[in-house]
Amino acid sequence: MPPSHSSPTTCTLCGGVVPNDRVAAEDGGVYCSTGCRDVQRVLGDEERSSRSETIHGPTGGIDTDGDAGEREPNTLGERAESRVFLQVDGMHCATCEAFLESIAEDRAGVTHAAASYVTETIRVEYDPTSISVDDLCNALSPLGYTATRRDGGRDSPITAVGQSRQQDETGGRDIDEVLGFRYAAGVIFGTFMLLPYAVLLYPAQLSSFFGDGTLDIYASASGIGGGDGLLILPLFLVLTGVVLVFTGLPLLQGAYVSLKMRQPNTDLLVALPVVSAYVYSTIAFLLGRIDVFYDLTIVVAASVVAAIFYESLSKQRAMDCLTDLTISRVTDARRYDADGTTTTVDVSDFEPGESVLVREGERIPVDGVLAEGECTVDEAVVTGESLPVLKRAGDDLVGGAVVTNGAAVLTVSDSASSSIDRLITSVWNLQSGDHGVQRQADRFASFVIPVVVGGAVLAGGWSLVEGAGVPIAVLTALSVLLVGCPWALGLATPLSVATSIEEAVDRGIVVFDETVFERLRNVDVVVFDKTGTITTGRMEVLEADAPADLLAAVADLEQRASHPAADAIVTAFAQEEQAGEDPRADGGIANEDDRERAGRISEFTSHATGVEGVVDDTRVLVGNLDLFTDLEWSVSDSIETRATAARDVGRLPVIVGRDGRAEGVIVVGDEPRAGWDDTLTQLSARDMEIVVLTGDDEAATDFLGTHPGVDHVFAGVPPAGKTATIRRLQSRGQVAMVGDGTNDAPALATADLGISLGGGTALASDAADISIVDDDLAAVETTFDLADAARRRVKQNNGLALLYNGITIPLAATGLLNPVFAMGAVVATGGLLAANSFRALLTE
Repeated sequence: MPPSHSSPTTCTLCGGVVPNDRVAAEDGGVYCSTGCRDVQRVLGDEERSSRSETIHGPTGGIDTDGDAGEREPNTLGERAESRVFLQVDGMHCATCEAFLESIAEDRAGVTHAAASYVTETIRVEYDPTSISVDDLCNALSPLGYTATRRDGGRDSPITAVGQSRQQDETGGRDIDEVLGFRYAAGVIFGTFMLLPYAVLLYPAQLSSFFGDGTLDIYASASGIGGGDGLLILPLFLVLTGVVLVFTGLPLLQGAYVSLKMRQPNTDLLVALPVVSAYVYSTIAFLLGRIDVFYDLTIVVAASVVAAIFYESLSKQRAMDCLTDLTISRVTDARRYDADGTTTTVDVSDFEPGESVLVREGERIPVDGVLAEGECTVDEAVVTGESLPVLKRAGDDLVGGAVVTNGAAVLTVSDSASSSIDRLITSVWNLQSGDHGVQRQADRFASFVIPVVVGGAVLAGGWSLVEGAGVPIAVLTALSVLLVGCPWALGLATPLSVATSIEEAVDRGIVVFDETVFERLRNVDVVVFDKTGTITTGRMEVLEADAPADLLAAVADLEQRASHPAADAIVTAFAQEEQAGEDPRADGGIANEDDRERAGRISEFTSHATGVEGVVDDTRVLVGNLDLFTDLEWSVSDSIETRATAARDVGRLPVIVGRDGRAEGVIVVGDEPRAGWDDTLTQLSARDMEIVVLTGDDEAATDFLGTHPGVDHVFAGVPPAGKTATIRRLQSRGQVAMVGDGTNDAPALATADLGISLGGGTALASDAADISIVDDDLAAVETTFDLADAARRRVKQNNGLALLYNGITIPLAATGLLNPVFAMGAVVATGGLLAANSFRALLTE
């Protein structure tokens, strides 16, 4: 049986509001669309716990009221609660999320905090009478983190999500610049120190292999050893400490956070031997010994921070690929007063029941009801429906849609919010509920660190039992940490991530999260949106059966229309007469030919379903069958049959005629992308289930339903239904979602892995884990190939990372460990890791 609902107007599948023309089913459920009904019928009630279900705030999950930023105080007992979004620079992993959330929630007055390292943002629910935003920023800026309030003012999900991948212009440091400065300083100091270190200490440390006489000769020449002690080592002690604290601060910060949260990670894995080498060297120096490892501290700290810096630059390069993306949201609009005048106001100031004027070509700011007349709207950004929709008085208008023909006076709905805002809020909630997948190296660190530390304690304790003094016991324990910790995993991981991201970007595939390749390899189901993903999403003229002179006149007339079909017609026919020049260049009549063509039009009328005008003294009508019928123009049976057939397969038929009679049909639609067939076939061959979700009607998906690689096609599914479908599919395994638009964003965020295709909106890109910059559907298959190749590289690098331990542990066990040999192991390991990391992942 379907799940019960408290309200009969709630969709059984997605929980959305059911319209008056509700869809009933044999299972007794009530649905907002045929798509939701079909999904419930095929997939049933099974639902795996998803990202959004990890959210535990006062809102109880995804906001459905369209809150946009800091809320008006609500009564919570006797306490008013507000919300603020803060940007936190330096947050780069799941451990950082947990740490910052714990800091925020430990503050008096904070009821809940949800951090997202994907967006470098933390959302805090707090009592403004107990704690201020400035206090929150100060509390969340420890240990190198920097918290700032976005835009210095009113916060909203659009700011948190839409700017998530770019630096806020009003403040905040550039983490890459800081890392770069630390790395440069480490290189300068390290180079300065290692040259005299190698010249003075390495020969002395090797002298034991050539006899004590060699050491005496070298000591007298260099000033090392003898009664005066190791004269050069105090300088190394101080400068190495400076390099460790300054250059290695990111490592020390990460190590401290991991200890604080009891989640060992690679930062701790590197920090243990680096700090151990420094402490060991200092104790050895104080004991008058020359087996010091200051060089290891410098080289390892500088190398790992360099790799982290390179990883950060690679991610920044990926982010820069998407800087031109925009989001479909209106910030201000025209309030329509009773006397017919208008006033421009902020969208947030609208109250339920007020009237809003939206002119042709503008975006609807909030959800509402069309108060009067008719208009045509493009709802693709919200619903995914590729064809414009005719709206009449009393019909619902969706915030975020575009009025393509006519003008709209709408009455603001009770929520006074936009569907776009709710989509944005849903994406934020889904992102903040996702604490990421722990990296393989971090999982290994959580296992190996307790073992190594335990071994060090046992070794030190055994030394004491055997009668060694405390200093020697400490050195013994530190030497175990120094040789036993596989620190090179901390170098291998960022190198593997950075080079994989770099190669993906070179192929037009933008990856933001280092766990993406790991998750991609575990995908069981791939879900494709149709419009703009499998198809181009751009209206094109597919067929035209009408006299050439009439088509030219229609193109002249359509230049004055605002409709995707008009754009396609103008592009197809007007450009032919202008040798490929765009007749709409510069926003209108731009040259002599355009002025001449405009002069041919002596009358123009815009209808809700078409346009009408007089071109060269001939009346021309362009529109759908209903428009021709309403105006009593004659339409032959053959033209009506061709128009009906086009509509039945999801195309948009445009009837054209003159002087009272229809003379032809122009068929407009969006075509499948090149290579779509091969892409679906190849993915299906990987033993993955292929599903297509679309807001289009069923007729537009016929060509997909017959494809042998496609397992299910669900048409007429609204955005909330797409999200619910993803959750149903997750009961079958790991789900990847491929989409391109704002309406796909919640589904992309809900999926185990989201892939945003082409010039998708910024919201879709924020919701996705992978963004494909070009409109190349074949790149989806390439991402899976890259994931397989990246796995092989990670395994190879992890094996190479253990080379250091493979060299030093046997030397230590046989009593032959020497600082020079240890440094040789460091150089060999780092060199091999770099060489392997910079090889091409895929060969053409």
